[in-house]
Amino acid sequence: MSSPIPPKPESSSSSSAVSNIPVLSQVAGLYNRFSSWRQSLDLPNPGTVENLQKEVKSTHLTNFFFEGGRADLTKVLSANPAFQVTHSFALGSQTQPPSYNFGALFANNNLFMQGGIDNEGNLNSLRFNQGWSENNVTKVQGQLSSQVGHSMLQIEHDYLGRDYAVNVKAINPHPADLTGIFIGNYLQSVTKNLALGFETVYQRPDPTMTETSTSLCAKYTSTDKNWIASAQVQGQGIMQATYWQKLSDKVDVAADLQILAAPTRRDAIATVGAKWDLRMSTFRAQLDSTGKVSALLEQRFAPSFSFMVSGEIDHFKNASKVGVGVSIESSSLTPEEMGLVPQPGFPAPPP
Repeated sequence: MSSPIPPKPESSSSSSAVSNIPVLSQVAGLYNRFSSWRQSLDLPNPGTVENLQKEVKSTHLTNFFFEGGRADLTKVLSANPAFQVTHSFALGSQTQPPSYNFGALFANNNLFMQGGIDNEGNLNSLRFNQGWSENNVTKVQGQLSSQVGHSMLQIEHDYLGRDYAVNVKAINPHPADLTGIFIGNYLQSVTKNLALGFETVYQRPDPTMTETSTSLCAKYTSTDKNWIASAQVQGQGIMQATYWQKLSDKVDVAADLQILAAPTRRDAIATVGAKWDLRMSTFRAQLDSTGKVSALLEQRFAPSFSFMVSGEIDHFKNASKVGVGVSIESSSLTPEEMGLVPQPGFPAPPP
C-alpha cells in the first residue's frame, strides 16, 4: 500500500513574493524605512484645512453677531443620548423678515443629527454626521427651499491620520452628468509646529464648462499652543493671513487680513478682535478697516438662562445695528440623569 502523498507547502506570503522581485523589494524597503523615520518624528495631527482659522473664527464675533430681537427656547428631552428641540424667533432685522424656526437635535457617541423647519416650510440646517471610527467621519448637510436655486446638498468625508488630515466633499453633485462642485484638501505636519497643505476645487456647473483652482495653505502652532498663525493663497490673487493668541485663561485676541490682488481689482480688509471669558459672561469686540466697530455680550444669569446684546457702528456709512436676545433652556431631567453631581453640603434631590 502506497504511503499518502504529503501535502504541498503553502504558497509564500506576499512579503516573500515581494522579496523575490528586486524592484518591488527595494521600493518596499524604502517605504518601510520612510514609515519608521516618519513615526519616529512623532508629529501631531494638524487638523483639517476647513478648521485652519477655527480659533480666529471663535474669537471674532462675525459668526455670532445678530440684529433685531431674537429668542431661543430649548427643551432638553434626553441627556444620553442627547435629544432636544428648539423654538427660535427673530424679528426687527433691517435685512431679514421676521421668522420662526423649529429645530431638533439627536446625538450619541457615533451619530449626530440636526434639522429645522421655518415658518415658510423650508427645511434648513439639515446635518447628519456618522463616525465610523475615531479617524473616519462622514458628514451630510442639506437644505430644501421653495425658492429656485436655494436648495443644497453637501456630502463630505474626513480622515485624520497620525500626522495628516484628508477631506473630500461634493456640493450639489449630479450623478447623471457629473455636474457639481468637488473639493479635496490635504494638510500634513512637516515639523511639530509647522503644517503645509493644499485645497483643490473642481467646478462643473454644466457638462460643457469646467473650472479648477488650487490654493496653498500653511499653519504654524507654537510649542506651548498659545498662539497660531496661518496663511492661505489662491491662484486668483486672493490671500488670507490670520493670527490668534491666548493672552491668559480668559482673554483671546485674533487678527485677520484678507487681500485681493486681481488684475482688475485690488482690495484689502484687516480685522482685529478680542474675547473675554468671565465667570458668568462672554464679551467679544471687533474692529475692521472698513470702519465697523462691533461688540457682543452674552450674560448668563443661570446655566439655563442667558441674555445677549450686540451692536455695530459703521463710521464710514454712518449706520448702526443693535440686537437683543434671550436663550432659555428647560429640562425635566434630574441632576443624575443629566450627569450632574450635587455640590458638597447640598442634599441630593429626592427620587
